[in-house]
Amino acid sequence: MEGIDVNPRQEAAAQMVEIKNPEQIAKMRAAGLVVAAMHKACAEAAQPGVSTKELDEIAAKVLADHGAKSNFLGYGGFPGNICTSVNDVVVHGIPDRKTVLQNGDVISIDAGAIVDGWHGDAALTVFVGSGHSAELIELSRVTEESMWAGIAAMKQGNRLVDVSRAIETYIRRQPKPGGGRYGIIEDYGGHGIGTEMHMDPHLLNYVERRRGKGPKLVPGFCLAIEPMVSLGTPKTEVLEDDWTVVTTDGTWSSHWEHSVALTEEGPLVLTSPDGGKAKLAELGITAAPDPLG
Repeated sequence: MEGIDVNPRQEAAAQMVEIKNPEQIAKMRAAGLVVAAMHKACAEAAQPGVSTKELDEIAAKVLADHGAKSNFLGYGGFPGNICTSVNDVVVHGIPDRKTVLQNGDVISIDAGAIVDGWHGDAALTVFVGSGHSAELIELSRVTEESMWAGIAAMKQGNRLVDVSRAIETYIRRQPKPGGGRYGIIEDYGGHGIGTEMHMDPHLLNYVERRRGKGPKLVPGFCLAIEPMVSLGTPKTEVLEDDWTVVTTDGTWSSHWEHSVALTEEGPLVLTSPDGGKAKLAELGITAAPDPLG
């Protein structure tokens, strides 16, 4: 890695990152579009009286219609096609019949797809019914916008820590209704993605200085950027099912995620229907052309 000022530990980390060529990124874009279709169908169906298992069945149909496979189902024994995380559940909620959505709930729908061996992964927060507080609406907005701040930091020459810093900085600069600070979840973060769903490097949603700067971002670098933010604590615990992650203080949370590829022409948001074009334009960034047209 001549010409790149990294220490041996950072160099080793960079060598573990799977760098994709344009043809491989195009395949990841195909998987990302399936994920986008899953989100659209599930978000529209997430109404009061609908069980999380019904959402899972909707996601399974979208996968089947596109000839894709879920990268969640069977992963480490996970029993669902998607993760359905309601209210104080941060991530990894298991779809089931007994969890029926109620008016006023907030649900994170985390979905993934495999197309031709390449992965897509994304999450969004959905408001169920009506009557949500301004505090909850702002929580979701802050979480989503921090994700886009991280995406905007995916520039050639930046390092992994610059993405973490952009996410954390955005969140910390937002005033929290009622005072206090948002809880940036500590134990979970983003990750590399490509021929597997979870790959190096791990992406924190805050800066932890002892980890160093991480590898430089180069064309072909792909990340799943996913801030998780609560109204209270950054601490979590895993329930007895060994999957469901909840906040330790019972405060509600929001989770947003996109898979993103850095190309020679800029970032391409693989799991956004328009490739991130509209949102990145708002941030003064030109999205890379969509390889699928």
